[in-house]
Amino acid sequence: MHSGRLIFSQLMDYLPRRAFDHCVNKYSGNYRVRHFTCRSQFFCMAFGQLTYRNGLRDIVACLNAHHNKLYHMGIQGGVSLNNLGSSEICVHSLSVQV
Repeated sequence: MHSGRLIFSQLMDYLPRRAFDHCVNKYSGNYRVRHFTCRSQFFCMAFGQLTYRNGLRDIVACLNAHHNKLYHMGIQGGVSLNNLGSSEICVHSLSVQV
């Protein structure tokens, strides 16, 4: 059995966490968020880009197929179409206002 870290989590280590958290705090990205944070959403979207997924349903289906490994990938909280869809709407409305 493989005991090392997943390649996806190793790639995400190159993301400057402090700068990302600064941007999230600056624009109140995690305001009224319970479980699915901006960081988890970014990891889901990055996973979709890196694996050439076609849409949100495809990303959710692929991530839920590996639900035991989500924590090791850095994704906290349940991944559902509703979570990704509603957070996408919030991000879009926030970028329109800026």
